Amino acid sequence: MPPFTPTVREICLLSALFICLLYFSATFPRHSGAVSDLLSSSPHVVEDEVDTLPLTLETQYTLQVLNRPLSWGLGQVPETKIVAHVPGWTIFDRLYILNGTTYIVTDSPETVPDRRFMISTAAFIENGPEAEARRIPGDKEMRIISTEEAQHLFGTEAERLDGVTWLANDPKQFITHYYHWSAELFFGFWRTYSSLDPTIPPSGETALPAPRRLVFPHIDAANWRDYAAMNQWVLRTSFPSIATEFMNDWTERAELGRAFVLDRVVLADRAAAMNGEMYLRTQRTAANAFSLPGSVNWWTTIRNNVVGFSTLDENAGAMSVGGVFTRPVITYISRQGWNRRMLIQADHERLVQELYRLRDTYGYEVNVVEMDKLTRIEQFSLAARTTIMMGVHGNGLTALLWMRPTPRSTVMEFFYPGGFAHDYEYTTRALGMVHYGFWGDRYFTRPDVPPVAYPEGFQGNEIPIDGTLVAALCHERLTLSEEADD
Repeated sequence: MPPFTPTVREICLLSALFICLLYFSATFPRHSGAVSDLLSSSPHVVEDEVDTLPLTLETQYTLQVLNRPLSWGLGQVPETKIVAHVPGWTIFDRLYILNGTTYIVTDSPETVPDRRFMISTAAFIENGPEAEARRIPGDKEMRIISTEEAQHLFGTEAERLDGVTWLANDPKQFITHYYHWSAELFFGFWRTYSSLDPTIPPSGETALPAPRRLVFPHIDAANWRDYAAMNQWVLRTSFPSIATEFMNDWTERAELGRAFVLDRVVLADRAAAMNGEMYLRTQRTAANAFSLPGSVNWWTTIRNNVVGFSTLDENAGAMSVGGVFTRPVITYISRQGWNRRMLIQADHERLVQELYRLRDTYGYEVNVVEMDKLTRIEQFSLAARTTIMMGVHGNGLTALLWMRPTPRSTVMEFFYPGGFAHDYEYTTRALGMVHYGFWGDRYFTRPDVPPVAYPEGFQGNEIPIDGTLVAALCHERLTLSEEADD
């Protein structure tokens, strides 16, 4: 085939087209916007009418695929990551569940803590070697498996439980008690989880997503609330959107025979926490969690939510934490109507008289209350304003959780002489406040606290207290100089 040779006519036409192209590109008006802007400005383009439906859940998520499984096909099963761990409190990413058993998937099993420090059988906490043996976990509670074994067990995918889950692997034994719920379980959950944001400021703001669900594998739905309905108040005001699941839900998932994976889970286990060094020092399960990193303002997030809701003021919690000046408030929580752990009546009356003398002399606000006679809103509102809280060792002192964490914030706890328990002493210190224990006409504070003891009379109704001494210490705490506070 002979080579193609353009004719003179074709060369002339091609040259004319090239010259026209150069001319029009130089004279055509430039447009700095997008092509769509150029087209929309042209009178020859007809735009379709835009449908301006209001933004709703349906219009946003019409085409969304909900809850897509975690799929690995023929590849390796994604390994479980232990994000944080202390005895009794562990944060996992990708913890698997199959037939009611939790699975840690890893090809490095030597990096995984002993199961006894993470989980138990959830048997009741009782004394003695036999009771301890009943709590030791086995393969029914947790297994540590390789990625190869996981693929054999799980197949090619696992159904996701997305977001953050709090899993409480405890029996009902302590759950239905306001102190153990709020100042141990909830306290420990948030202290562990908030370790992922060690820069929480005094305002309590955090980038941590709220937990999606709270799961109780060993408790039914009728056995987590306390008699005073405080447990549910704390939970719902802290996390209004949280869902709760119980043993029936756990069993139903197990019966599906499919693998599930928790995106992120905080696993709490009271029996496992009892193996921790900090628990052995304080008898407080949440104490172990304080070995993790954390902000000094860690509890402010929860306090602000609960106090803000309870006082119907979204700024109430943050303002009081921020040190806004208020009149000092002394609150004496009386147990004189309880017929258990009460002051000697004459000592109670003298204490009230001395507190009222402080009120009349210095203008302090003084409240003498029985917590069970107040509504829940009244209880939270009063605690949030209180500077000094006092009372005989008992559940009413749980209200200290909602006090202002300021330099003058003080808790005074009255014990039968010779008796002592860490419950409120440790909780007070964990919140950055000062605790004083009283034995009649003597008081003590950290580091000079006595050993734990429950002598005869500890639960009785003849507990002595020196009202004059209590009042003097109140005035001393409320007249601290700013230099001393700093």
